[in-house]
Amino acid sequence: MRGRERFRLGGPDGLLGLARGLGLRLPFSDDVGALLQPANVGPLALPNRLAVHPLEGADAGPRGEPTELTRRRYVRFAAGGSGLLWFEAAAVSPEGRSNPRQLLLSRQNLDSWKRLTEDVRREAEASLGRDHRTALILQLTHSGRFARPDGTSKPVIARHHPLLDRLAGLEKDHPLVSDAELDRLAEAHAAAARLAAAAGFDGVDVKACHGYLIGELLAARERPASRYGGSYEDRTRWLKDTIRGIKAENPGLLVTSRLSAYDGPGAPAGFGCLASDEGRTEDLAEPIRLVQELAAAGVPLVSITVGIPALHPHIGRPFDVPVRGAALPEEHPLTGVARHIAITGQVQKAVPGLALLGAGYSWLKEFAPPVAAGALTEGSAALIGLGRGALAYPGWVRDLRDGGRLDPGRVCTACSRCSELLRRGGPAGCVIRDKKPYAAVYRDLCGPVRCAGRPAGRARRNPGGADRRSRDRTAVSRNETGKEPDRH
Repeated sequence: MRGRERFRLGGPDGLLGLARGLGLRLPFSDDVGALLQPANVGPLALPNRLAVHPLEGADAGPRGEPTELTRRRYVRFAAGGSGLLWFEAAAVSPEGRSNPRQLLLSRQNLDSWKRLTEDVRREAEASLGRDHRTALILQLTHSGRFARPDGTSKPVIARHHPLLDRLAGLEKDHPLVSDAELDRLAEAHAAAARLAAAAGFDGVDVKACHGYLIGELLAARERPASRYGGSYEDRTRWLKDTIRGIKAENPGLLVTSRLSAYDGPGAPAGFGCLASDEGRTEDLAEPIRLVQELAAAGVPLVSITVGIPALHPHIGRPFDVPVRGAALPEEHPLTGVARHIAITGQVQKAVPGLALLGAGYSWLKEFAPPVAAGALTEGSAALIGLGRGALAYPGWVRDLRDGGRLDPGRVCTACSRCSELLRRGGPAGCVIRDKKPYAAVYRDLCGPVRCAGRPAGRARRNPGGADRRSRDRTAVSRNETGKEPDRH
């Protein structure tokens, strides 16, 4: 099947029929109560098994401090009922920021972070009661080859990758980050973890996904004379040593990682990819081994994601409408959803004693809960999160608890506008469901707001029997031809 088609399924039978027509296996359960059950994860007692994934808002102040717009976003999440809020990427050093308005945690702005966590906890208690204690995890990052701390590209790379190097205009002799610099970066992560604990976070995430520096290091097979490249043991050394160091220094702090278990197609092959076909096929032996080793080191939770958005946004973030000027992928977005769930399930079943947080559900819209409940029930994840879906619908967990379903009029439309805002240098939010802060910014930066979720084209019948609209597209997205990567 080529191209993208309008999301119009008519009900669960339409979704499951579509999956069958595409040859996909999709978990499903009419009983969503399992999602609302409490869970113990390491030192955390979560009030439910639902989470908000980290999405960069690009609305920090000049020193990287949270602003009122940042506060508004997280307070809305807190009131929405999720048991876990996984805060977006905060740079551990100024030169590691992906844009001039990325969050940065430092001693100079620590008080503003303390106020943010206090406001979030206060709102959760006021909205949901004293028995609901939302857990807070802060993602720590260095943006690596996507670093733009002052708005201009200042890439730091762990390996050469011909496609990604071309995107950044890098020469073949562009220097790789040194082991000494990586050692300093480990110290920066440790310092940021101490600050996160002081700011009131329950845990920190050492980000190792989506092609950023540490995620790239996991795939750095060709990295000469380095303790952090070549063999599996050396490629994973930095992440494991850094996590162990943070844990030893902060025994009460949960330490975790958001990990790309499959980088997706590209040459050379990425982490979790079969090298013989340039990464088109998953090979989860190394990701499973790494998660097993993290579990043995006392890590109780890992967030699983897939893809490098700069190359193939649809791998980790299936959408109905691409960013302006970009092409639609060959594969149907439900294929991406099913891949995401299956990969997480394979890793979870290989490491049953560790809690995996699953992703990839936002495209499912109002059908996300029954599919997530099916994944949870069959042991394909221990926790489930939404990213774009929560940005559009911050009260999704509360509505699910109170009414047993999501409101179709409030779900994410998978229209890519939040990504467009981020790529154009604006604050990222939902232009459709949260118009007041973001619609005017979108018009200024990107032009008129398009009709949500409606690619043009002639109507035809989908394999599940519901009407949809289709449009042929080429397989190469604009992200592969020199535009800024989608950092969601």
